[in-house]
Formats: sequence, C-alpha cells, structure tokens
Amino acid sequence: MSQKIRAGVVGVGAIGKNHARIYSEIDSADLVAIYDSDNDAAQEIASSYGGKVAKSIEEFVDLVDVVSVSTPTSTHRSIGEMLLNKRKHILIEKPIADTTDDAQALVNLAAEMGCVLQVGHIERFNPVLGEIEERLKDPRFIEVHRLSPFPNRSMDIGVVLDLMIHDLEIVLHLVKSKVVSIDAVGVPVLTKREDIANARIRFESGCVANITASRISPEKMRKLRVFEGESYLSLDYQEQEGQFYWKDGMEIKVEPVQVEKDEPLKLELESFVECSAAGRRPAVSGQEATAALDIAIEITKLIESGNAKD
Repeated sequence: MSQKIRAGVVGVGAIGKNHARIYSEIDSADLVAIYDSDNDAAQEIASSYGGKVAKSIEEFVDLVDVVSVSTPTSTHRSIGEMLLNKRKHILIEKPIADTTDDAQALVNLAAEMGCVLQVGHIERFNPVLGEIEERLKDPRFIEVHRLSPFPNRSMDIGVVLDLMIHDLEIVLHLVKSKVVSIDAVGVPVLTKREDIANARIRFESGCVANITASRISPEKMRKLRVFEGESYLSLDYQEQEGQFYWKDGMEIKVEPVQVEKDEPLKLELESFVECSAAGRRPAVSGQEATAALDIAIEITKLIESGNAKD
C-alpha cells in the first residue's frame, strides 16, 4: 500500500473533533497533528484519536500534508492563506469565508499554489443525493426543508450561512442555470441574526427552488423534493432513504430508492484525501462554495433589509 497522507485538524470543536475521529479511522490517512487555541480541548481529542498537539499553528503546518480547517468563519481566510502559502491541501468547513472577496482570494491562492481547496458542504456526499443526478435531468421545482434544534454554536452567523447554505450549494449544482430573482424572509428569535428563514429562487431555466431553514425547531428534518416533467424524487438526507414517483397513464407510481448508507463526513474526507493525493479537483471546490456563499449573502441582505423596514 502507498504511504498514508499526513492529516491534521485546526479547530477541534463540535465539528472539528469529528474530522479528527475520521482521519484516525480511514485507511488513506494518518491523523498526525491537532491545533486549537484551547490547548485542553486539543489534548482531549489527541488522547482519544491520536496525533501530536502542536503548540502553535506554525509548528502544526510542518507536520501535515492535508488539513481540515474547522474554526470560526471569520478566521478562514487568514488560516487558509497561511496553509496554502505552505502548499498544504485544505478542506475548509462551510461557509468558505465571511465575504465573497475573501473566498475568491482563497480560490486564487489555491490555484496559484497548485493546492486542493475543498469546502465542507457535507450533504454533497450523502449517498441519497446521487439518486437525483441519475434519475432527474431537468429540475423544474425544488422544495427543501432543513430544520434543527438550537445548536448553541455558529452564533456569529445566521441560519442562512449556518444551515441553508448546504441546500443553496446543492440547488446550484442541480439546476446549473443563472439565478434571475430571489425573494427571502427571515426572523431572529434566539439570536441577533435570523434563526428561521425562507428563500424562493427563480432560475433562467424556469426552475424555482423554495428553501426553508430553521435552527429553532423542536425536531430535526433534512428533506429534499425535486420535480420535473412527469416524475419527482423525494429524499430524506437524515434517514438516507427516498421514493421515486412517476406518471404511468392516469396513475402515479412509486418505488423506494435503494441507497447504500454510509457516513457522509467519512465519504467527504476520503474524497478530499484522494483528491489531494492525485491533484484532482474536488467535488465541492472553492468556486462552487463561493457561488453558494454569494447567494447566501444576498439572501441575508434581503432578510436584513426587510426586517429593518418592520
């Protein structure tokens, strides 16, 4: 077997600790280093999954080939630039950055340095999503619900940049058409930013996407329905299951979607390591993530301007 890639994690909070866990489990990588501004947190993760706790990010960068960056969004550009300048392949958790200018700067630097820049839009690696790409070629209407209880994290951003951005990236991936209009509404409930939001996006192709996200729901739900012509697909990301419906004469027929279930984060990190080793463009590159961020920021601005009028 070829030599394993040396992997490290910057930021081992709620999300980063799972990156560390999976790097310690997959065959293609060795978890060799961890860095967090909270040294006690870093020590705890290292004791569970291995890896050296670096005393500084400068020490950390010399130990690794690939890096997961799971820190507050406001730090993504500075940390990402430091790693890319050292020619390290990086996976940055979503959103890629605070602004599209910062995101584009990372995209440009990764290209200049010949490095992989992948962004953690994890739902793209959910096994159910492949069913849409196989069965539906011309989406006409997309409906998405992503609901969760209050997470007590990501307090620096609203629900659009926290949760809805997953679905924005997927919708852009599926529709592949220019956005012509956006309507949006959102309400702050537990934080100063929107905690529940809805966006209706119209595309040049005629497709319409209606997306709802909430982080104040008593239940968890991650569901997607995609309609075209005489068929539609209903998928449950959470349960990794779905149904395919189609018209047969005057009847609507249905069959279950057969999915080989797996952990999306594991599939995401395995793909990242493979792309880094081969120098291959990742499934969710900086360009795709920046496009999703651009729409998310526009939605956020529409919500803020609407709330300011109330």
